[in-house]
Amino acid sequence: MTVEVELAPADEEARVVERLQQGDREAAAQLYRWYGVKLYRQVILPRLPIRELAEDVLKDTFRIALEKIGQYSPQGRSVFFWLRRIAINRAIDVHRAHQRLHRNQEKTSTEETIERTMSQPPPRPDRAPEVAETRAMVELSLSRLNPRYAQALRLRLLDELSREECAEAMGVQVGNFDVILHRASKSFRNGYPP
Repeated sequence: MTVEVELAPADEEARVVERLQQGDREAAAQLYRWYGVKLYRQVILPRLPIRELAEDVLKDTFRIALEKIGQYSPQGRSVFFWLRRIAINRAIDVHRAHQRLHRNQEKTSTEETIERTMSQPPPRPDRAPEVAETRAMVELSLSRLNPRYAQALRLRLLDELSREECAEAMGVQVGNFDVILHRASKSFRNGYPP
């Protein structure tokens, strides 16, 4: 890709670079005026189309250039191409880091969703209406039974008492309770009073 850039006059640019290498920070401002916008629009933004990150890369480009200006050698070319190489490398690094961060955030978000979903049992359906309806039907059926049979069924099945406890509550022997419970169950199943 050919970059068409209006370059500063070579002799003027050479003087600014020399001043910069001697520690004149005012020369950096001139370099920025010549090439800052061009680097941003033509080099960085096309490679890193996230405005905030591209602006950071531009700042980093000039910071790195100031740090390494002592190593710069013109070799018959404009300093723009050296700045361009710094900007490209920095844009690539930032783009890769941004992609990694984005992938890690997606992965973390997915893992958290899976963890949250799998660590808890699924929500139980609201069975209250169904339970209430069933209880009402059972009570209606029990009300139609012989009161003694209804009592045996309530004690054993609804109150979940042991056979011995049921027999004691009804004032009978365990064997007698078993007979009452058997007859009560048969009567309840058939839906007829005894």
